[in-house]
Amino acid sequence: MNAPQPLDRPDLYVVARMLERLWREEQPMLKTRLQVASKVNYDVFKRYASWMDGRGLIRVENSTDGHDRISLTPKGEEAYKKLVQWINEVIHDRPD
Repeated sequence: MNAPQPLDRPDLYVVARMLERLWREEQPMLKTRLQVASKVNYDVFKRYASWMDGRGLIRVENSTDGHDRISLTPKGEEAYKKLVQWINEVIHDRPD
């Protein structure tokens, strides 16, 4: 399989949707469920997942059943909190 093209300028709303969905889950998520929840096609999802994995925001876990699962890392949790705070303050003009 070819490696996905790198992201030059990631859409922060896509990143936020992925981080939020993982943040709400108590267990690692099936890759396809996260892709659907992120509202992007699979090729775009692969690029974002690769980008986020490379920055330590998510962890991809290979399981014995053959399905990859994705979980949020502590760094990803912190990034999610900061991103939500920034979106609320700057985009929506809401204080903490």
